[in-house]
Amino acid sequence: MRFHIIVAAVFWCGFVASRKIRGISSSYKRFYRERKSFLCIDGSKIIPFEQVNDDYCDCEDGSDEPGTSACPRGRFYCTNLGFRPHYIPSSRVNDGICDCCDASDEYNSHAHCQNTCWNLGQRERAYVEGQMRTLDEGLQLKQQLIEEGVLLWREKQAQLRELQQEAEDLQIKLEEHRRRKHEAEQLKEQTLKALEAGDSGLRRQNSTVNSIFKLLDSNKDGSITVDEVQAKVALVHDEERVLSEDEAVIKDTQVAPGSLVGGDPHLMAAGIAAEWEATKLKKVEEAYETVNMEISDLRKKLTIDYGTDWEFLFLNSQCYKLKVYEYTYTLCPFNQVTQKSTAGTEVSLGKWGMWAETPKNQYSQMVYENGEPCWQGGSRSTTVTLTCGTETALRSVKEPSKCQYIMDFQTPVACQPVLKQRGIHSEL
Repeated sequence: MRFHIIVAAVFWCGFVASRKIRGISSSYKRFYRERKSFLCIDGSKIIPFEQVNDDYCDCEDGSDEPGTSACPRGRFYCTNLGFRPHYIPSSRVNDGICDCCDASDEYNSHAHCQNTCWNLGQRERAYVEGQMRTLDEGLQLKQQLIEEGVLLWREKQAQLRELQQEAEDLQIKLEEHRRRKHEAEQLKEQTLKALEAGDSGLRRQNSTVNSIFKLLDSNKDGSITVDEVQAKVALVHDEERVLSEDEAVIKDTQVAPGSLVGGDPHLMAAGIAAEWEATKLKKVEEAYETVNMEISDLRKKLTIDYGTDWEFLFLNSQCYKLKVYEYTYTLCPFNQVTQKSTAGTEVSLGKWGMWAETPKNQYSQMVYENGEPCWQGGSRSTTVTLTCGTETALRSVKEPSKCQYIMDFQTPVACQPVLKQRGIHSEL
């Protein structure tokens, strides 16, 4: 008899304890230790402990009724063993709808709830495992891209130094060719004045002019042809190539001695020399301008923040496309974003602006701004969110508000080791 009483007492104590702590997480159990009185968690009132979970709301914060629907501000804790635990509003307790996967919220209703936590947990765990595999592979690819980024950064720096040296060399050539062009023009002017002054003046110019004439007159027939000019005059930037016929054309096809001042061989030779030097100077100037433009463009690229390990550098000069209905969107990282319709009209959705830093990750979002004007005013802009993946691709494009676009861009360099260390839903 005594044994039956003890067993009954144990079951009764267990029933009372479970009834009174229904809807409570393990972290809140310290507030519900059975004693003579209960202090509302907000400290507003003390009530007899028997009034906890008695289906009548005594505390303003609803803490005395965690397992019933009596308090409008109360909340019920779904344990959901095998899946993710969570809270639901107390008003959903025993309302005939299964909210907790373990069916604990419908303990006193007519609803026939099944415990689906294990199946949900299995699917969730399979998803998390897939995400972790993707993260592992993405981190490996990221390391490769970091190594490539470091090498590419060094190559860019070496390229910049080479261009700067080339610019310095061209600067020296530029000064030399300017001097020679000036001297050739002076010679032409002096020759013309000498011809106008007569033979006495001409003799003083003969030695220089004759040497130029003889240099150009390859076959020594006493005349200068286009072919002879082409053979003698080389371009500055490409020493292997001779002048084209258009570049070598002189006012007359042939120049022969014995003509009057207008066709005097000495004057024509001086004119050829002046044009020759002018052509060479122009080529050097064009080469110098091209090199300086390349330097400026490369310097601009090198000022961009490509990440702490230059892991995003490989994205520069790349473009990624995605077709959404009648539009094709193109993202060129660190450059621009465009939208092209099937009709062929292309619109700028923004030019590279900056990284939009977030508290957790400095390199999680790109901002492209100052795109083409929007018909409602302002200009188009795009925010690109980078997500971890094993491939680099543009995944989605949306326009949540007029002329404001958001893109999901997947790439291994967006994978963060911290995710792997923290894990995803560790409570599973």
